[in-house]
Amino acid sequence: MTPDDVERAVALAGLELPAGADYEVLGGDPLLASPHHLGDGAAVARLLTGLAAAELWRVRTGRTQRVTVDAAHAAASLLSFAHVRYHDDTLRPTMDRAAANARFVHLFATRDGRHIQLHPSFGDAPQLLEELGLRDDATRDDVAAAVAQRDAFELEAALIARRMCGSVALTKEEWAEHPQGRAVAHLPVVSITRIGDAPVEPLPEGDRPLAGVRVLDLTRVLAGPTCAKTLAEHGADVLHVSAPGLERHGPFEVETGIGKRQTHLDLRDDTDRSRLDELVATADVFSQGYRLGALADKGLSPELVAAARPGIVYVSENCYGHVGPWAERPGWEQLGQAATGMSHREGGDGPPRLAPAAVNDYTTGFLAAYGAMVALARRATEGGSWHVQVSLSQTSTWYQRLGDDNDAGAARPIDVTPFLDEMDTPHVGRISYLRPAVTMSETPPRWDLPPSPLGAHEPVWLPLVRPRGSYTRVI
Repeated sequence: MTPDDVERAVALAGLELPAGADYEVLGGDPLLASPHHLGDGAAVARLLTGLAAAELWRVRTGRTQRVTVDAAHAAASLLSFAHVRYHDDTLRPTMDRAAANARFVHLFATRDGRHIQLHPSFGDAPQLLEELGLRDDATRDDVAAAVAQRDAFELEAALIARRMCGSVALTKEEWAEHPQGRAVAHLPVVSITRIGDAPVEPLPEGDRPLAGVRVLDLTRVLAGPTCAKTLAEHGADVLHVSAPGLERHGPFEVETGIGKRQTHLDLRDDTDRSRLDELVATADVFSQGYRLGALADKGLSPELVAAARPGIVYVSENCYGHVGPWAERPGWEQLGQAATGMSHREGGDGPPRLAPAAVNDYTTGFLAAYGAMVALARRATEGGSWHVQVSLSQTSTWYQRLGDDNDAGAARPIDVTPFLDEMDTPHVGRISYLRPAVTMSETPPRWDLPPSPLGAHEPVWLPLVRPRGSYTRVI
């Protein structure tokens, strides 16, 4: 990609490159078999994370550095979980109820000649079966037959009424005219908003851009965990918090768990809730992917967290955007593609289909990490508490703005072998994994911790070196 290509892509996201940014993107599309420029978009998203980390390093030290991204490596990272290789195949993890849920995750034809993307989310399979009039043992063919008896928008409305996932596969023109599409059309792909006053807070001492920065990761599959993992590659202390007994998503948890520690806290338990409050009080980043408003009743809305911890960087990820009539709707990778027109274009002259990558999930995670680092730099220079907002649908719309004329037929399988490293893990043996798709001349990104089982660590922060300057953190 040329600098002009990069600048155009960044501008189409509603963002700006740092002044004097020193960077290079090696290669470019066609890389994946898609009409969309998925490789170029992935490369730009990863470049933004590297440049944001480089800016934090400049804030720390006054020194600049060069950031390089290999576009093929970045494109491969859109399927990062699929590139994890287990040296002992008997330890390969599986997902709970994966086979049963797979019958729903599909673009199904409807009676009126349209298609609708279904998804059972974390626990909606019984309700979905009930809505379709099916028994528990229904197969994908049964689901397809039931959907074929419904009109697309009627079924979508029924799912909305039940607060469930599901989206008609729209064209990009239909999304542009949709009330939700119009609500977010004017927004940047990453919104960074000051939500409270706080003193300037210098970065802690350390030899990496995010050394000493504490990140609370309250997210699940897949964009949110990718955000925190991306922060970990620059030295952040990431503590992933999950509740005991939640459904496990093994391959995804292994891949997005690299670089993190894992703890269990049940927010319904008073003792665990007090521990979370203690963690929040000394955190730097609070990342969550719950539906809009879901954490307000638990005292964990952006405003309440900023009041409890002035100077926090609060990151919110969702499917359809944080304003508009669908802001509270649940959604996943596939729903973001279907709603915005990406699936329709991917299908060409045939029925809509998904892009050949988890393009929304991973890219949204990268963009969220970029926003968090920009906010940390602002906190270090002007103070304040900050809210970073990203969504799968806005990411999907950005990819479509990059163009849908990629030569998909010229794409060839990417050899990821040059991009792999190895590490030992405490529960799935030795693995090979994609290292970060960013090269930095002075602070090379890396992950220092292997993935661990959920709940493997105590809910405490790692020891912290006191930061420079007048600000004193309570530790």
